Amino acid sequence: MLISTRYLPFYSPPNMGVVTVVLSFLLLWNCMCLFPVCGLSSDGKALMALKSKWAVPTFMEESWNASHSTPCSWVGVSCDETHVVVSLNVSGLGISGHLGPEIAYLRHLTSVDFSYNSFSGPIPPEFGNCSLLVDLDLSVNGFVGEIPQNLNSLGKLEYLSFFNNSLTGAVPESLFGIPNLEMLYLNSNKLSGSIPLNVGNATQIIALWLYDNALSGDIPSSIGNCSELEELYLNHNQFLGVLPESINNLENLIYLDASNNNLEGKIPLGSGYCKKLDTLVLSMNGFGGEIPPGLGNCTSLSQFAALNNRLSGSIPSSFGLLHKLLLLYLSENHLSGKIPPEIGQCNLSGELPVEITELKHLKNISLFNNRFSGVIPQRLGINSSLVHENGINGTIPLSLGNCTNLTSINLSMNRLSGLIPQELGNLNVLQALNLSHNDLGGPLPSQLSNCKNLFKFDVGFNSLNGSFPSSLRSLENLSVLILRENRFTGGIPSFLSELQYLSEIQLGGNFLGGTIPSSIGMLQNLIYSLNISHNRLTGSLPLELGKLIMLEWLDISHNNLSGTLSALDGLHSLVVVDVSYNLFNGPLPETLLLFLNSSPSSLQGNPDLCVKCPQTGGLTCIQNRNFRPCEHYSSNRRALGKIEIAWIAFASLLSFLVLVGVVCMFLWYKRTKQEDKITAQEGSSSLLNKVIEATENLKECYIVGKGAHGTVYKASLGPHNQYALKKLVFAGLKGGSMAMVTEIQTVGKIRHRNLVKLEDFWIRKEYGFILYRYMENGSLHDVLHERNPPPILKWDVRYKIAIGTAHGLTYLHYDCDPAIVHRDVKPENILLDSDMEPHISDFGIAKLLDQSSSLSPSVSVVGTIGYIAPENAFTTTKSKESDVYSFGVVLLELITRKRALDPSFMEETDIVGWVQSIWRNLEEVDKIVDPSLLEEFIDPNIMDQVVCVLLVALRCTQKEASKRPTMRDVVNQLTDANAPARGKNS
Repeated sequence: MLISTRYLPFYSPPNMGVVTVVLSFLLLWNCMCLFPVCGLSSDGKALMALKSKWAVPTFMEESWNASHSTPCSWVGVSCDETHVVVSLNVSGLGISGHLGPEIAYLRHLTSVDFSYNSFSGPIPPEFGNCSLLVDLDLSVNGFVGEIPQNLNSLGKLEYLSFFNNSLTGAVPESLFGIPNLEMLYLNSNKLSGSIPLNVGNATQIIALWLYDNALSGDIPSSIGNCSELEELYLNHNQFLGVLPESINNLENLIYLDASNNNLEGKIPLGSGYCKKLDTLVLSMNGFGGEIPPGLGNCTSLSQFAALNNRLSGSIPSSFGLLHKLLLLYLSENHLSGKIPPEIGQCNLSGELPVEITELKHLKNISLFNNRFSGVIPQRLGINSSLVHENGINGTIPLSLGNCTNLTSINLSMNRLSGLIPQELGNLNVLQALNLSHNDLGGPLPSQLSNCKNLFKFDVGFNSLNGSFPSSLRSLENLSVLILRENRFTGGIPSFLSELQYLSEIQLGGNFLGGTIPSSIGMLQNLIYSLNISHNRLTGSLPLELGKLIMLEWLDISHNNLSGTLSALDGLHSLVVVDVSYNLFNGPLPETLLLFLNSSPSSLQGNPDLCVKCPQTGGLTCIQNRNFRPCEHYSSNRRALGKIEIAWIAFASLLSFLVLVGVVCMFLWYKRTKQEDKITAQEGSSSLLNKVIEATENLKECYIVGKGAHGTVYKASLGPHNQYALKKLVFAGLKGGSMAMVTEIQTVGKIRHRNLVKLEDFWIRKEYGFILYRYMENGSLHDVLHERNPPPILKWDVRYKIAIGTAHGLTYLHYDCDPAIVHRDVKPENILLDSDMEPHISDFGIAKLLDQSSSLSPSVSVVGTIGYIAPENAFTTTKSKESDVYSFGVVLLELITRKRALDPSFMEETDIVGWVQSIWRNLEEVDKIVDPSLLEEFIDPNIMDQVVCVLLVALRCTQKEASKRPTMRDVVNQLTDANAPARGKNS
């Protein structure tokens, strides 16, 4: 609007310069008012206020920049067309801290997802001011306190998820006053009290998950008013009374789980109205009476579990109408009458019944870890693994040789006697034969040489005798040979050198006699163990033993071997050695000085051994009362005469003194300078020394793991100070370089919740130590494959390990400068803390160790067989894509609980080929997954999530590297896979 100044009273023309300044100021002020983009918007300021209470990853810190005009480009933030924040999704970003009241300033929010982080403190009641919210997800965090009472003000809320926190108090009545609420997940908290009586007001609710809390009291009958309800999970609480009859009104109900409570009375689902009911779980309660025949009208029922109740009577004949029924669990009740033949859920004991031999179509029988006794039925003709760890006696039936499709036999730890049947030679596809810890006698049948595919042969701890049949040389695929603690004679056969895949030889505790054949040094794959102790062996150690540079375990104790130990001087990979009670003499090789103070001594019983410490010293090369110094040993020799000494000295001076002196001085100077540099930066500290002392100078009893790069020891400096000490072995000439020290120092500065923190290190030319915090649950490999009995591993834990490992690798690939390629991703390098949170180890270290061994002719690839990407099968080159492939293999192991190279794989050589073959032909996930997960498939959302993760694994393991996703893509896909488990896709 323009106003003429001539109509203004008392107007006089001002100075024009002043007018210009004033107008400029007004124009600037007007601009600032009309265009607030000159500074961060109010939503952005609210977000910055929230972030001020959080610890966030680096990439998020960089993204949330206060200098921006709006937060719309920030990680996890979405805006509408007016640049107002409408969605906030920071799920799985590893954020910790409290959630502040500033959330109330984001009044236009429609979706909030803070799940899978480490938030703590109470849930702010200010969420009640975000009246436009449709989705609110705070699950899998550490929130405490009570659920806010004012959430009923969120009139548009459809999805509310607070599961897996530490929330206490009662379930607020106000939640069931939210008119549009469809999904409510409060499971896995510490909630108490009873279900509010007004639960029936939630007429739109589809999913109600209250399991795994401390809820009690009666289940309200008003729940029958929730006519849209499809999923009702009340299990693992303390509910009393009966299951209300009004449950029959829920015609849309698909899943009902009320197990592990204190419910009693009759099962009310007798009307047959629940036509859509798929899963009914009522186990671990006090239900009595008969099973209602009306359940036979629930024609969609696929799973019914009511074990450990007080049910009586017989199984209704109407169950014959349940054509979709897959699982029926009714054990531990008072049922009587005729049991249908389809039911086979028994806890067997006693003798194996002869009748099982009549099951001609039986392909797989697993009977181990029970209490069977008696003998194996002679007519048994089955097609899989047999029994072990029972009390079975008698002989091995000859008819076992008719089971020509057997791939594995395990009859260990029983009381079997007699001979090993020569008929076992008919098993052409047999891969593993374990008859150890029995009372078998006689010789080894030569017919076993027909088992061309045998890779593991274990008959240890029996009473077998005779010599080794020469025909066994045809077992060209044999990797593990265990014949220890028997009565074999005839010497160590030289044909063992022809079995080039041997990685472990256990011959100790026999009567072999003779000498050690030099040809044994040709076994370049002999990595894990060579045990020939207690065998009356004589002669000296062949120099060819020094070629076994990767050998980790050597036991030649309690023999009559003589000569020096110089053949062992190059075995730098040894972590366990025992040469005790022989007739060895001369100086100890430097590689054995580390074992000087082992207890019990692995060197004792050799009175003519002496100790000569190197000039550079060492951690364990100290004065030892059990061994005299080599100077004393050499002083007993005849002294040369003065004339002889003078003549030798004169000739040496004339011929070599100048040349040798110059060369030696040059080499000595170069080596000393290099070692001084390394020693100055090797990282040695009092903590490392204390840890080594705590392991009593690396005694064998402290070993908790072994791998390609070294051995891991556990050291305890107190109840809350436990460490893992890894001894590294450098197989080549590059170990201990200044470049290695520098790179380890760089790796030591990396910090991430899913990466193992390097505490300290100590580097020398031939070996070194790296110190980490000890992880209470060991490695993922231990949890999946090594523990007996295997621990229960629920899907949510497996998923947690998968997503955490993915986050760690993503950080290495994209948030480290320069980027780090792990090069050896495998379960052994994924450590699990007390909360089963994964921590990747050996990142950055694998590359250094592979470089250090690059001069070794036996090393041609990098990584571990089974985890190496196809493009890296014959090269040392590694890339991010190869890490993705290895991670995909780890995902498959998590899903299947099978090893990467599992003996159960027949035509397919590894887990990738096995899974791809089944999925390509059947697309049935239940044929692939660990059988222990099938119980969790009662929840279809979990099954959907497993399928999603399986598909991610198959993408990661595609043959062409260019088709694999990046680790960032993997994190996003795994996060998306979690949506079904939270119920969003219900």
